[in-house]
Amino acid sequence: MQEARFYDRLEQARVQCRLCPHDCVIAEGGRGVCAVRYNSGGRLYSLVADRVIARTLDPIEKKPLFHFYPGSTAYSVAALGCNLRCNFCQNWEISQWPREALPTRIGSEREKSGDLDVICPDVARLTDRIPGDGVTPAQVVRAARNAGARTIAYTFTEPTIYYELAHAIACEARVAGLFNAVVTNGYINEAPQRELCRVIDAVNVDLKFFREESYRHFSRVKMAPVLDAIRRYHALGVWLEITTLVIPGVNDSDEELREIAAFIASLSPDIPWHVSRFHAAYELQRVPPTPIARLQRAVEIGRHAGLRYVYTGNLPGDGGEHTQCHRCGKRLVQRHGFHLLANHVRHGDCPDCATPIAGVGMG
Repeated sequence: MQEARFYDRLEQARVQCRLCPHDCVIAEGGRGVCAVRYNSGGRLYSLVADRVIARTLDPIEKKPLFHFYPGSTAYSVAALGCNLRCNFCQNWEISQWPREALPTRIGSEREKSGDLDVICPDVARLTDRIPGDGVTPAQVVRAARNAGARTIAYTFTEPTIYYELAHAIACEARVAGLFNAVVTNGYINEAPQRELCRVIDAVNVDLKFFREESYRHFSRVKMAPVLDAIRRYHALGVWLEITTLVIPGVNDSDEELREIAAFIASLSPDIPWHVSRFHAAYELQRVPPTPIARLQRAVEIGRHAGLRYVYTGNLPGDGGEHTQCHRCGKRLVQRHGFHLLANHVRHGDCPDCATPIAGVGMG
């Protein structure tokens, strides 16, 4: 275990974690809602500060980051756990493992009450060793360089809850000349976010809904902190892209999609918006896949709101993956799924009309 960052020591050997907006008050022997931050002797420790559950070399487009060195590769790393409880999680086997491993569901009775202020459970009964490969930041950076990656991506689960590891790797990556990208749910407090932004270059935030009740019901968190984090990422100059998984009957109404698009456009029309197709996962098994027409409608809504770059996801080959010049319409970056087929951007501009194309390292 490694002592965690961003927490306050309280009386009676309790601690209050300040990493994310849950602000968990954790008794001796207990863990936060993420289940990987543990109070031992009145000090908070991270159980995932030195181990990863996944390491793989991916196209940067898989994150998805379409406007950050397109065609390059990212060395992706993840540790166990998450600070959200999304019942449609695509990576639930590793994000929810610390909860699923309990004899009973973590905080189940308290969570059913809907009170977000009391969902930090005492999970001292969970004594299983946290799985994963032991690593040091230097080892991860060396592996990324050996793999030919341009970027290290913190992804698959939620990087916020393995903050100590992600931040240490990112610092070493910067020294080694690598970029850092975070794929996140956006549920992070301001102080750790500001510190992280000093060493990361790109971020994709899942903006899951634009309804408070949906965030509470499906993800067990509040919406406002996510919107605040998105605003800060943009204000702090980190390259930002947004993803929304469009779930039939949940967040796919024209009204909600318009509100998401309008929010993004209010920050900048150059922020790419990825609208991705839902497939049944985890506890949301009875909802059908998103109709293609609904994703196409989302693209129309995004463009009508003034967004210049709107993409479909989880629909390889549908044509919604290409980057076009928003002025003359020329197809500039051609993709199939996560694979780049052609890039005609020249020195950051459209070669036909010289319009600047937003992004970093676009060509």
